[in-house]
Amino acid sequence: MNITLLQTELYWHDPVANRAMLEEQIAALPQPTDLIVLPEMFTTGFTMDAPTVAEPANLTTLRWLKQIAAQTGAVVTGSYVVRENGPAGPQYANRLIWMQPDGQYDVYDKRHLFRMAGEDGIYTAGQRRIVKTWKGWRICPLICYDLRFPVFSRNVSDTAEPFAYDLLLYVANWPAARRNAWNVLLQARAIENLCYVAGVNRVGIDGNGHPYSGDSALINFKGEVLFRQADETVAHQQTLSLDELQAFRQAFPANLDADAFTLL
Repeated sequence: MNITLLQTELYWHDPVANRAMLEEQIAALPQPTDLIVLPEMFTTGFTMDAPTVAEPANLTTLRWLKQIAAQTGAVVTGSYVVRENGPAGPQYANRLIWMQPDGQYDVYDKRHLFRMAGEDGIYTAGQRRIVKTWKGWRICPLICYDLRFPVFSRNVSDTAEPFAYDLLLYVANWPAARRNAWNVLLQARAIENLCYVAGVNRVGIDGNGHPYSGDSALINFKGEVLFRQADETVAHQQTLSLDELQAFRQAFPANLDADAFTLL
């Protein structure tokens, strides 16, 4: 599977400019791809001003994602700020969309909200993890702060399959001040889950003055860094091997010795 990581600066609170910029970058990709991964809150940057920037769930950005997926023949995924009306008034989600070329899509609302920025006071936490099948791969997309919580991303299937997924994705706005944690934890998630891991972060400085170093990366099932890029816009494309992953799992079945437990 060919995966494309789009690491870029983001225009603060400007969905129109961000969609146009990302559309240009996608149109300029040098080769066809199967999966395009955008950063967290790719239309606005990481913001707590949800009432100002949130979109209804099924309007402009969702339709834009459908258009891009149809044009490229690839799944396109990333998160943005969504508004839904609840019994007590508007509710906001940091929502990842998994958009397929045929227009079918699924959503994942960020489970672990970053309390140090007040995200838990603005957004509603998601309750379900999704695993999507695409081109023979099983893929689990998560968002930023989720990276710090290994139990939620644990590669355990609720079927007869030994693994829930083959590729773990993180879309992020992860500040440069904590880049070491980002780099280390991406490798840890790959090693402990016997899977590929892709992390897509932004670069530049946001509207709150926070700098981002990028460090978007692809990690293989051994924890080896296949790609990592800091501090600049990049559209990185790389082909991953499912055969190599399956061969390693057969030769090193550490999952068979994992502890069984149940979450309450």
